[in-house]
Amino acid sequence: MLKQIVRSGTSIGANVSEGQFAQTKPDFLTKMTIALKEANETRYWLKRLHSYGSLNDKEFASIIDDNEEIISILTSITRTTKENLRNDGDKK
Repeated sequence: MLKQIVRSGTSIGANVSEGQFAQTKPDFLTKMTIALKEANETRYWLKRLHSYGSLNDKEFASIIDDNEEIISILTSITRTTKENLRNDGDKK
């Protein structure tokens, strides 16, 4: 499970980093969407670690709060980007 968390957790940052230099808005959206999916997967693995007793309540609360904040930010980014892409399409 730890390997899965490392994989999905680092993928979040890698995709956000790639998205910063995306060539197009749709490419940016793709990278942010992948990052969001990876953040959600990380949440899943964190919950499993906690349920198996590998993370105590205090550790879990701290980490899951950070994870939820990342998910919230990425959700907002993807939603806004989708709206902007729709609005750009309406202008053409």
